Amino acid sequence: MQDVWRYEIAVNELKMKIHKDCYRTIAYVWLICLTLLFLTWWFVGKVLFVSIPLTAVLVFIMGFITYFFRLPKRTTVPGENVLTAVADGEIVILEKVYEPEYLKQECIQVSIYMNFFNVHVNFWPMDGEVTYYKYHPGKYYLAFLPKASELNEHSSVGMENSFGRILFKQLAGTFARRIVCYAKEGENVKKGSQCGIIKFGSRIDMYLPLDADIKVEIGDDVRACETVIAELHK
Repeated sequence: MQDVWRYEIAVNELKMKIHKDCYRTIAYVWLICLTLLFLTWWFVGKVLFVSIPLTAVLVFIMGFITYFFRLPKRTTVPGENVLTAVADGEIVILEKVYEPEYLKQECIQVSIYMNFFNVHVNFWPMDGEVTYYKYHPGKYYLAFLPKASELNEHSSVGMENSFGRILFKQLAGTFARRIVCYAKEGENVKKGSQCGIIKFGSRIDMYLPLDADIKVEIGDDVRACETVIAELHK
């Protein structure tokens, strides 16, 4: 069964598209790179030890930036009480904290750090109603630092269903300076569907009830939709 599951993951990763909110960014990067390629071969084309390495670097950048904004097909873990990862990445914070913005009580914070090689599309972690949304302008500290949770640019999204309430934040990092969030208060959303994207290195903070059964540990690699973060209890 484990081998079948891994095979399905590999197949789904190949069934990917480019995220719709990233076409413009990709077009800008390609335009710059193509311009530099033209200038390289116009002015130093005959100097092969210069033009060939520059060409290789520029082509790599064009390919990587296109791959970076990929949108793979994912299979979501079912269950109304099952919370799945909002994003791909590594668990870097798992601790009890007081959340003053929406939950206004002590809860469990689970933070996922995304590096340059992770999928940066974000997905709803559970079925339910969006009951809170707020965008916060801010700084651009490195996303894995604890102070980034409060000081960095971020969006806060509160959700609720019959098993309780949760909050998650999309945090900008030093290089991630644009957060896209589809949250609308009063809207019912489906777990595993897209809720936004954060461009380049960034972090997701999830705030869960104290009685949630946490299924991850510090250092775990998680995958959006497919990794269970916690199970809620009524």
